[in-house]
Amino acid sequence: MLTYLNAARRFFGSKTAAAVLAASLALTPAAKALADSESSLFEKLKIFTLVVHEVQTKFVEPPKSDELVYGAIRGMLSTLDPHSSFLTPEEMKDFQQETQGSFFGVGIEITLRDDALTVVSPIEGTPAYRAGLQAGDHIVRIDDKPTKNMSLTEAVKLIRGPKGSKVTFTVSREKEKTLRTYSVMRDLIPIRSVRWEMLEPGYGYIRIISFQGDTFQEMRKALADLKDLKGLILDVRNDPGGLLDQSIKVSGLFIGQELVVETKGRIPEQNYKYIAENSLEVPTNIPMIVMVNEGSASASEIVAGALQDHKRATVVGAQSFGKGSVQTVYPLPDGSGLRLTTARFYTPSGRSIQADGIVPDVPVPSRLPPDVEILRERDLERHLTGVNEKSEKRADRKKDAAEKVEGEEPPAFEMPDRPLSEMPLDERLKFDPQLEKALTLLKQNKVSNKFVSPKK
Repeated sequence: MLTYLNAARRFFGSKTAAAVLAASLALTPAAKALADSESSLFEKLKIFTLVVHEVQTKFVEPPKSDELVYGAIRGMLSTLDPHSSFLTPEEMKDFQQETQGSFFGVGIEITLRDDALTVVSPIEGTPAYRAGLQAGDHIVRIDDKPTKNMSLTEAVKLIRGPKGSKVTFTVSREKEKTLRTYSVMRDLIPIRSVRWEMLEPGYGYIRIISFQGDTFQEMRKALADLKDLKGLILDVRNDPGGLLDQSIKVSGLFIGQELVVETKGRIPEQNYKYIAENSLEVPTNIPMIVMVNEGSASASEIVAGALQDHKRATVVGAQSFGKGSVQTVYPLPDGSGLRLTTARFYTPSGRSIQADGIVPDVPVPSRLPPDVEILRERDLERHLTGVNEKSEKRADRKKDAAEKVEGEEPPAFEMPDRPLSEMPLDERLKFDPQLEKALTLLKQNKVSNKFVSPKK
């Protein structure tokens, strides 16, 4: 016990070590039932502290204390869900810079799936998007470094770098036997959050690429520019999300001061109803469609769910990603940060977004190359289970899908030779059946337009 106490003093400090020891030894019978979990934790902390002591004193080379501690924290968080993580002081600065709307890199969203570094989606208009990286690509190597057992934070460090420098990705793609190599030049990634245009006289189109600090103001510019609307399409396809407050404000443009989303967690502070505070700027008699697909996640799902529940818009496209959990970033004293999942999102009618996603009112499959594997939240290891999620494993779902198309020739797939936004509308719609359906529904006035205000 003295060995444990001495080691604990070195690691935690004398006061904390004494408190840990007292808590583990001085439990009264009356308090024992209430402190079983704490007692179990303290017992495991003994083991942890002893291991730190042995490593510090007996490892062949003197270890760095910060690397020991940071590594231990990362290991602990890796047992939780895919979205909880530890940020070093350098990573914390990068995170803050990214949420402000720019960073040097290539422009891809990545995740770990089955311990493989996987592309969730390339961000529209970025070097990775132009190079041809696709959702579902498994990144085998970054430059000359294998990604096996590589953490997301390590991968991000390798991908980001000085403007004008190159990074090489070696990727494996579903149903392909050979590896592909992409050399991508790093650049400033100014995430332009909103693009807009008039598709036809009276029919406006707004695309939110991601929810950044300027998204609400950019949306207001878009709406001011799109005059004499007969109908509006809000496109949040392949939008990975972003800032919660921006999704609340954007929703308010279409539903006014109504409930947008609710969060529920373990403690009262995590239970909150988010009501838009800004005024309605698009009259509710203007028909609306929200377009979603497999890459619509988090903040984009919040907006789609809110407009769907309030019957303000018809949702068209493919079932969304299903990232319905809240991450809170806690700054730590040394400049590092803890990104922790603290609650779940619920739409105004009480539907859970987590793993279930937003189900379109009018399903239209995404037009994807046959070698692209669809990735959703439920495919990630250790994800929080959805309310309506089935228990089958991803391998079983893939097997079922394969059996459905067994013996069928995959349809011919033609890749566009330039970005869809640069094409004339008639040509563009041939490559984008979801947009074609949305525009047709608007022109035929077959859109939900019965705005309701559920009780707050």
